[in-house]
Amino acid sequence: MSQHVQPPAPESGAPVAAPAVPYPAEPARTGNIGLGIAAAVVAALAAAAAYGGIMNAIDRQVGYAAVGVGLLIGFAAGKLGGRNPVLPVVGAVLSLGAVYLGQLFFIALALADYGNVGLGEVFDKAGVGGLNDIWQEGADAMDYVFLAIGGFVAFGAAKKAGD
Repeated sequence: MSQHVQPPAPESGAPVAAPAVPYPAEPARTGNIGLGIAAAVVAALAAAAAYGGIMNAIDRQVGYAAVGVGLLIGFAAGKLGGRNPVLPVVGAVLSLGAVYLGQLFFIALALADYGNVGLGEVFDKAGVGGLNDIWQEGADAMDYVFLAIGGFVAFGAAKKAGD
């Protein structure tokens, strides 16, 4: 067994310095808010296009697709942005916009199919304002439910991914 031996005190009577206590290293940064927001915006645009395309392919809305939009946006924001409390809110707002844009894209795709014209011609003739008017005329409670689902899921996903 070894015993701890105290070093001899200096003869000058000066106090002995305590051994150095190592400080813990600074925690690694958990993310970058700018990068998180940028990733969420890119994810929102991609999710909106996919959401509209899926609705066009199956000719109806599906709640799981709105959940997917929210998950994608929230995960991108939280994973790259970290634990910043702004990111869940940004993710929710972007998810609302992505679901809405996906619904407008679905309307544009449906009009292009119906009129047997290109998508560019639909956007040229109707514009976003015309697509919005069509959306408002046909919107029912479920459209708003899908918007809310996407926002709710994005908020939760951003919080969870940032942890």
